[in-house]
Amino acid sequence: MPERKSKGTRKGYTTGACSAAAARAAVQGLLNGCVPDTIACVLPNGLDVAFKVEESFVQNDRAHAVIEKDAGDDPDCTNHARLTADVIWIEQPDTIVLQGGEGIGQITRPGLGLAVGGPAINPVPRKNIEDNIRLIAAEALKTRGLQVTISVPGGEEMAKKTLNYRLGIVGGIFHFRHDRDRPSVFHGGIRASVVQGWKWRPIRADQCGTDHRRPHREIRDARMPELDESCFVQMGDFLTPALDAADRCGIQNIIIGGMVGKLTKMAQGETITHAGRAPVDVELVADIARGIGAPNDVATPSPPRKPLATLRNAWLNWGWNTHFMSNWPGG
Repeated sequence: MPERKSKGTRKGYTTGACSAAAARAAVQGLLNGCVPDTIACVLPNGLDVAFKVEESFVQNDRAHAVIEKDAGDDPDCTNHARLTADVIWIEQPDTIVLQGGEGIGQITRPGLGLAVGGPAINPVPRKNIEDNIRLIAAEALKTRGLQVTISVPGGEEMAKKTLNYRLGIVGGIFHFRHDRDRPSVFHGGIRASVVQGWKWRPIRADQCGTDHRRPHREIRDARMPELDESCFVQMGDFLTPALDAADRCGIQNIIIGGMVGKLTKMAQGETITHAGRAPVDVELVADIARGIGAPNDVATPSPPRKPLATLRNAWLNWGWNTHFMSNWPGG
């Protein structure tokens, strides 16, 4: 019996790779009068992969092809999305015009390295789409050009499950990831998203906040109502990547908001705060509570929420938080 791969190891493909395959298939249809059932696509790492074409047609001077995304064991809201390419000839020789159609986000703010008002497709996926087209249409492009429209039916609904709106991307998904045949490491995608969020932030403000999973609006409304929503980055469990990216971007003032268990792990020196990495040091919580004058019945080792709830009732929680973060080894 063949050895089965452990769960979580099957590779999948990005939206960019699937878009490049769809575009190449559609252009092949324009050249040959028929879109193939499968299409070879060269990924950014040079790997040649065959994709199944789910739907296609050629009509007059227009061709249409659809590739269904398989995200492997790293699924996100775009898994099984139908990446669609529609291509037509244009008069300008040696020109490939890439447009965003239905379900592709639109850039509304500067800072992402993409033109405001243009489609939310990052440079590497863009180049990969064009490179695949030129591989098969170099001769035809000597006398005319191509307009390529990438769309994702249902993309606007998919985008509602993301934080794209906080980057100023509206109306659809963001072709962000471009790491070819991606390994199934979901955390890698989260880390990359955190870093991308900080890259956009410095253009907006020199003071920013970062939070874990608690809705950032609660933190903003309670303590920092003067900060725009765009000044917040959700970092999940990835403290070090978030702070390193903020430092590279020149952010001077960072305010961290999160649940007390996560904050405790930061004070312990943990750089990844996932529940499976390390337990909460309840002795540390008790020591900090004693340090701001909490009564003995509060400053005893216990789940960290208990002393914080008591201190909150006594209006001491803000002082606790300040003293708490002064104990953080990275502070």
